This record gives sequence, structure tokens and C-alpha cells, in this order.
Amino acid sequence: MKIYIFLAIVSLTFGFHEKVVSTRSLSPYNAIFNFGDSLSDTGNLLASGALSFPVIGKFPYGQTFFNRSTGRCSDGRLVIDFIAEAYKLQYLLPYLALTKDQNIHPGVNFAVAGATALDTKFFIEAGLGKFLWTNNSLNIQLGWFKKLKPSLCTSKLDCDSYFERSLFVVGEIGGNDYNYAAIAGNITQLQATVPPVVEAIKTAINELIAEGAREMLVPGNLPIGCSALYLTLFRSENKEDYDGNGCLKSFNGFAEYHNKELKLALKTLRQTNPHARILYADYYGAAKRFFHAPGHYGFSSGALRACCGAPGPYNFNISARCGHIGSKVCADPSTHANWDGIHLTEAAYKYIAKGLIYGPFSYPPLKTSPYKIP
Repeated sequence: MKIYIFLAIVSLTFGFHEKVVSTRSLSPYNAIFNFGDSLSDTGNLLASGALSFPVIGKFPYGQTFFNRSTGRCSDGRLVIDFIAEAYKLQYLLPYLALTKDQNIHPGVNFAVAGATALDTKFFIEAGLGKFLWTNNSLNIQLGWFKKLKPSLCTSKLDCDSYFERSLFVVGEIGGNDYNYAAIAGNITQLQATVPPVVEAIKTAINELIAEGAREMLVPGNLPIGCSALYLTLFRSENKEDYDGNGCLKSFNGFAEYHNKELKLALKTLRQTNPHARILYADYYGAAKRFFHAPGHYGFSSGALRACCGAPGPYNFNISARCGHIGSKVCADPSTHANWDGIHLTEAAYKYIAKGLIYGPFSYPPLKTSPYKIP
């Protein structure tokens, strides 16, 4: 079966003045540095020159909170935005859109939509090069951080002091490594991709620690079997393929396998780096709550159907993606967990963020936040 995929991309945020929250001194973190993909990209992909899907830079993207498209793959804020709010920091500026007059010391975002944990070479050798949106892998993002570092601190003493109060968010990353293979039909090879993906994340964390990072939050994968994209592309007539929530059991099982391997890698990293604080962010567990009981979390329209899309079992249609002719946006995104078939709504991201910040979905827990997200 020929499979199509829509990978959402983001819009550049030139001219957008990021919100700054005052009384930063109350926060245990003075800065946040983020690495990842479209779950946390605030403008880097479009700034990189990837113009395949400029519709993401237009309404209805960004309609809920910013009242304009800001380069986020959602109707509003992302998990990383809520983390910044909770610790009284400005929304992270996308690295590729930085200008000289911007204050980078509260943190920078290196995440790129479509990014992978593994480098481009891996996908080219696997015959998946044509599926790649970007070559800005996790390793490339690390390079950007190293290049920017002299602008953040100058001496080792200065850097140690600065990074001691900085939070490094490494992920979510790796989801696209699996997406590219799954979309190409290489489902049987997915499990074999997990070890190199986890190793790439582990290597990145070691490099960040060598650069001075002392606290890292490392998210796992979401329950992709509940994604409208996967539910549409891998729809089955066999009821046994679905769990009680209507999600595809095999893909959720795969996400759990990735998360298990990632947690084992983090355990090893903690043993070899006792001076660093390495936290696991359980995106799967935090999101599974509203997939299990959407109504309890205010998602009266459910958690599986996309808010923005076109007619189909899950309101996802590749020929009329969100923002394209033929697509429609729901009246109230806050009643949906799924935004465009791939990414979640601001309301869903808020629940995930609150689960990480206030518990119990970060292990060990994040430092106490000075601000309560409503």
C-alpha cells in the first residue's frame, strides 16, 4: 500500500516580540535551551529555508494564544512555552531567526520540525533520503549551541555558573526517525532503529554535559498509536488491533519500547555523570491520561479526531490538510486534544506541561516552579 505523509512545518517569527515574564530571579532556572523537532520548534524550520509547507506559517496556526502564526505547529503554545512561563522566562527564540538586538541569555531554541536524532547519512543509506525534510539533526543542533556558546559565557568559571542555573531540554527527538521508516513501509525495521536513536540521544547528552550542562530534561515519545495520522494511514478492520481507547496497540507498544530503552540509557548516564541532574519526561504517561478519559480533561470533542482537517474518520485527509483548501478548523480547539492530525492543541500541550512541571511525570522531579499555570 502506498503511503503518504504530511509532516507539518513552521513559520519564521521575524518581527514577533516574545513575551517576557518578570521576576525571573524567583526561578531556579535563569535560562532554558531546547533541542528537538516539531513538538517544540518555534520557527527554525522555515528560517532554514525549507518552504515545502508554508501554510503552517498562516492561520489557523497560532490562532488561540498568539492570534497569529508564530512558527509553532499548533493552535497556540507548546510544552516548551509552558515550561518557560512556569519558570518566569521569555518564550525561547528560534536560533536561526536570532537578531543582534535580541537577548539570548534567557535561552534559545534549536529544535527543527522534521529533525531526526540520527544524521542524514543513516537515512540516505537506508533508502529514505527522499523522505527527509531537513538535515538539521540533533547533532547539527548541538553544533549550533556550541557556536552560540561564546556569546553566552566566556570563561569556564563564567559558563559553569551560568549553566548551573540553566535547564537543557533534549527532545522530544527520535519520533521522525521512526516516522520516515514507517511511512516508507519499513514497519518491520522500526525496532532495529531504536538502539541507534537512543544512542544518538545519549551521545548528545554527554556532549552537553561536557559543555557545562548540569540539568537536562529528556522527553520520551508520545503514544503515536493515538495519532490521527497513524490511525488514518494504518487503519485496520481488525478490532483486535485497537485498545480500549481506540488507539493502535502495535504503535503504542513501539513507543513504549523506545521509552523503555531511553530510560535505561538515562540510568547509565546518571551513573557516569553523578554531578549532573538527568530527568526523564514521561510524555507518554502525561498524554495517555486524556486519551483514556478525554471528557475528564475538557476534550468534549474527543482526543483522536483532529480539530483542523478535512472529512475522514479522524478528520485527517492528506489531500486537504489543515490550512489548505477543503480543510476546516473546529469552532473551539480547546475541546480537542489533536490539532492537525499530527500535532496536539495548546490545551493538550498544557496538560502535558503541567504533568511535567508539577508532577508526577518527570523523574526525578523538576525544581519547584515559582508560577502556577492555571
